[in-house]
Amino acid sequence: MKWRTPWAIALTVTFAGAMGAQRTTAPIDAFPHTVRFVAVDTNVALEVLDWGGSGRPLVFLAGLGDDAHVLDGFVSRFATTYHCYAITRRGSGTSSAPPPTPANYASDRLGDDVLAVIDSLRLNRPVLAGHSVAGEELSSVGSRHPEKVAGLIYLDAVWPYSYYDRSAGNMRIDALELRRALDDLLSGVTSRQRQASEALRTALPHFEQVLEDFRKQLASSPAAAPGPIAAPGPPTIADAIALGWQKYTELRVPILALVAVPVGPPAVVNETRAKSAAAFEAGVPSARVVRIPNANHYIFNSNRAEVVAEMEAFLGRVR
Repeated sequence: MKWRTPWAIALTVTFAGAMGAQRTTAPIDAFPHTVRFVAVDTNVALEVLDWGGSGRPLVFLAGLGDDAHVLDGFVSRFATTYHCYAITRRGSGTSSAPPPTPANYASDRLGDDVLAVIDSLRLNRPVLAGHSVAGEELSSVGSRHPEKVAGLIYLDAVWPYSYYDRSAGNMRIDALELRRALDDLLSGVTSRQRQASEALRTALPHFEQVLEDFRKQLASSPAAAPGPIAAPGPPTIADAIALGWQKYTELRVPILALVAVPVGPPAVVNETRAKSAAAFEAGVPSARVVRIPNANHYIFNSNRAEVVAEMEAFLGRVR
């Protein structure tokens, strides 16, 4: 899989690797919960934690590589007022792990898993709260099925994979969309070829500009020191998730986006975070974007009191 290395670096290093080092240990959960497994696809079942309660359903989604238990101590803060759940996505923890192909881990496929849990548990318009890469699941659900949710809460989860900035484009996401269209063009299936040819008419001029901007960035970047080239290994879940990113541009539900503003490096992550938050704020009228200074990526641990206060205020306004 010759695309593996750059896409794995894009997801794991730029968004997860540098952030994961900042993770803090979650306190022991003060409220006991039950664990069940919910079938969401053929031979795929997800671990779902359930704190019980009778209030509005509040569903939490963990970030890349984490299972739902990373949220235990945080979720328990809401367990006396809301009926809280947390989901471990496919490929993590004790949830099923289908083969790491883009189709098995595409953004909408992961969003469909969340919808399947909502339907299976018969949840009436829950609020979804997602950390990090869960932003793509929030945006998938919110853009395609806004009637299914009462609101979305992004916990440092506003990144290019959760909102696509049309004015700036995104090299990775645009390249993926172009690759899918080219695959359809070569498929031999007439209906797919027709759709692909029309899509490429508008996608190619846009991609040309995105590519030119990317070339300028490369030209101004310092040259990396040469080093040994590792042989590519088998594809991972992170690879599959990175290759499954999609464009989300329309979100018309109440939204709270909490953005960490950390101190210090890594600069590339902080710059991407800041640009993504600004684009989200400008392009999503229903969103309240709150930047929290001196926070790390695990914002629900590093700045818990501020996060809880903002969430409670938002939840109090949701109807």
